[in-house]
Amino acid sequence: MPQFEELDVWRRACRLSVALYKQFADCREYAFKDQVTRSGLSVASNIAEGFERESRAELNRFLRISKGSCGELRTQLFIGVEVGLVPRSEGLKLVDEALQISKMLSGLIKHQQKITCSLFCLCSSFSSFILSLWFYWEIVQR
Repeated sequence: MPQFEELDVWRRACRLSVALYKQFADCREYAFKDQVTRSGLSVASNIAEGFERESRAELNRFLRISKGSCGELRTQLFIGVEVGLVPRSEGLKLVDEALQISKMLSGLIKHQQKITCSLFCLCSSFSSFILSLWFYWEIVQR
């Protein structure tokens, strides 16, 4: 399995988080600023945490959390644009980047599910093979 630092989605999520911190550096709505920057930070952080857990189930769980954070961030940015905390053009660029990252996460989640399913099928097939050998051995022994 690759390291999370090798993933384009993680790199883009990091760049998005940096862009959010820069965009909101002078924002005086501190609660809003804190929430937006935390949501952005959560996207990249959960990708990293999932990969470091060394379990496919945990990886899938954290990728879903990361995707959820993308949705949360897009919502906050839309609201920020509507109330005038973010210039419309800049806000829509950030929303679009969060949407692209969310799509990349969807692809990664689907890929991980296929791997998990393949491993399960392989294990099931191997178990069936061993069971068949055991039955064959029992019949031969009689």
